[in-house]
Amino acid sequence: MTSYFRFVTLLAALALAGCGDDSTGQSRGGWGGAVKVVTQRVEMQPLIDEIEALGTARANESIEIQPRISSLIERIYFEEGQLVNEGDLLIDLENSEIVAGLAVAKAALSESRSLYDRSKSLADTQAISASNLEQLLAQVKVDEAQVQAAQARLDNTSIRAPFRGRIGLRRVSPGSYVTSSTVITTLDDVSEIKLDFSVPETFLRVLSAGMAISAESLVYPGRVFTGTVQSIDTRLDPVSRSVRVRAVLPNPDTALKPGMFLTVDLQRDRGDVLLAPEQAIVPEGSMQFVYVVNGGVAEKRPVLLGQRIPGFVIIESGLKPGEAIITEGTHKVSDSVAVEVIGQDTVSAGSGPPLTDS
Repeated sequence: MTSYFRFVTLLAALALAGCGDDSTGQSRGGWGGAVKVVTQRVEMQPLIDEIEALGTARANESIEIQPRISSLIERIYFEEGQLVNEGDLLIDLENSEIVAGLAVAKAALSESRSLYDRSKSLADTQAISASNLEQLLAQVKVDEAQVQAAQARLDNTSIRAPFRGRIGLRRVSPGSYVTSSTVITTLDDVSEIKLDFSVPETFLRVLSAGMAISAESLVYPGRVFTGTVQSIDTRLDPVSRSVRVRAVLPNPDTALKPGMFLTVDLQRDRGDVLLAPEQAIVPEGSMQFVYVVNGGVAEKRPVLLGQRIPGFVIIESGLKPGEAIITEGTHKVSDSVAVEVIGQDTVSAGSGPPLTDS
C-alpha cells in the first residue's frame, strides 16, 4: 500500500513538472513551440486632417429699408421680390410742407445775399463798417445752411436703393404713416453668400485668406457649393478655443438664402507620416512600447507617440518604415520570445485615414 502511494505521488509530481516545462517552453520559444501572433508592416502613409463645421449663410449686403423722416407714403415703385439696381427709386413720401420750407429758405438766402452784395460795394467808400459787413456775410452763410438743410429733408422724402439687390416683402401701403423706426421692406444682395463658421485653434496655422472650401446643405442633397475664405477673426473664443471664419460662396442662381445652415468641409494635408494601429501599443507606466518581429523573435521597442487618430497613432520615433510589429498577441509575448506569424494585417493605401477634429 505504501509503495502504491509513493508511485502515485511520483506520477503527480512528474505531471506538474511537465506542465511547468510546457508553459515555460511556450513563453520562451522552447520545445513547446513559438507564440502565434498577427503582425502589420508599418509604412509611411499620406495623412489628411479633415474637419466639418456648421456655418450660417448671410447675404453679401443686407439692410432694412427705413425712412429718415416721418411722413405719409405717397407712392411705392417696387414689387416684392424685384431685383433693383443701386440708386433706383423705391418710395416717395409726401413732401409739400418740406417743399414750401425749401422755398422760404431760398427766398431768405436770396434776400441776404442781395443785401450783402449791395453793402459790399459801399465798403470801398467806407459808407458801411467792416463789422456790419461781416454780420451780413454771416447771415448769408446761415441762410445757405438753411437751404442745404431744407434740400436734405426734401431728398429724404425719396427713398432709393443703396446697392443692387432683391427686394423682400412689403410691410406698408400707400398712405401709411411712417417714422424713422418703420421697416418698409428689406433689401438683400445674394449674388454672393457670406458663410460664417468656427474652427478649432489647431487649424489656425493652415487657415489663410483665399483658401478654398466646400459646403453642403440638406436642402440640396448631393450638391457642393465651393468658395474661398475671405477673412479670419482676430480673436479666439476663450471658452471653445475656436476662431470665427468668413468665407464667400458665389450664388448666381440664388439657391442659397440668408439664414441657411451649411456643413463646411476643410482639409489639411499633413504629408506622409508613420502610422501604427492602436492595438499594437503596449503602455507601461509613462512609456509606450511595441513588439517588433525580427528574425522570428519579438523585440520590445520603446516608441514616441504623436497625435492619435481613430484606430491609429502617429509614431514620431522608435520605428522605421517596413518593420513588422505585433498587432494581435501582444499580451502573450515578452522581449526575445520566439514568435510564429500566422497572419499579417494591411493598411489601406491612398489618402490614409482622415483626421477629424471636432
